[in-house]
Amino acid sequence: MAVTDAPAASAGGLPAIPPSAVMVQMLAGFQISQALMAVAELDIATVLVGGPLTVGEVAGRTGTDASAVLRLVRSLEPLGIFVLGEGDLVTVTPLGATLARGTDHSVRDAALYWQHTHYAPFGEFSHSVRTGEAGTVKFLGKPFFEWVAEDPALVELQNNCFATVTDTLKIGMFEGYRLPAGTVVADIGGADGAMLAQLLADEPDRKGIVFDLPGVVADVPQLLAAQGLSARIQAVGGDFFDEVPAADVYVLSHVVHDWDDESAARILRNIARAAEPGARLVVIESVIPATGEPHFSKMLDLIMLGLYPGRERTESEYRALLATAGFTLDRVVPSPTPYSFIEATLD
Repeated sequence: MAVTDAPAASAGGLPAIPPSAVMVQMLAGFQISQALMAVAELDIATVLVGGPLTVGEVAGRTGTDASAVLRLVRSLEPLGIFVLGEGDLVTVTPLGATLARGTDHSVRDAALYWQHTHYAPFGEFSHSVRTGEAGTVKFLGKPFFEWVAEDPALVELQNNCFATVTDTLKIGMFEGYRLPAGTVVADIGGADGAMLAQLLADEPDRKGIVFDLPGVVADVPQLLAAQGLSARIQAVGGDFFDEVPAADVYVLSHVVHDWDDESAARILRNIARAAEPGARLVVIESVIPATGEPHFSKMLDLIMLGLYPGRERTESEYRALLATAGFTLDRVVPSPTPYSFIEATLD
């Protein structure tokens, strides 16, 4: 059967958009992502959260070209980012305000992180599909996290982005959820400690360990002190591919999906060596549904394929992976977010 561009009639009698036109729109996604990143990086959204400004005022406050700002605003208005009124008066919408500094549920740090670390290497995605190798290895000449760790500015940007994920995509995730029983909780790959602080905030009898690379956790003690948690949570530097601290409960949030099965199993085996039988493990990840419906995890899996050596997994794949390190998957607890709690016990 030949594929044609003949538009089918819509329910209202108007011609539907031809498949080729739909595909062109999809292919142009890179234009939208770069435009949004410019809005974030150049603080165009930030200067507008205080109220509407003319295009000229926006350009003056951001050090940008007025004509270019007008074209940018005009192009993003149909997507609900701005409203362009008479006299070139620009209003940022609640959606656009998420790209501003300091707003509730801002994702500005995530936009900057993706722009400076993800966007260019993702241009090697065909290489990733052809070979199964992360495009970052070809583009950067080294694994992604190794490259980030060499630059303190990128480490800070990464920590800010991960905190953004905790504060936005995971909103409401921890409400009503309690970690399995255990006095000492170790967040392996815990970045700036924000998530562990949230999990233990109302559990004063528990102690915590934020474990990550030394350069990543360098500022964690000051952050914990500011929250009054220094007495209960400590920062420990190290490499989870070598060894991890002893604990009763281990948390791996946004860690396992960063690695292929062999590397992920190595992390899990190091946890098993440090822990006692009966220790609990909580893996926080987006679990791919077994059926074909749209899901956040499926698009995220493309990022993993293109940039990291990792992957998203189904429940059955997590069960098999955990078993290789001596863990039994107990249950998968869904949340109101795209993420789930995968609980397991060390045999």
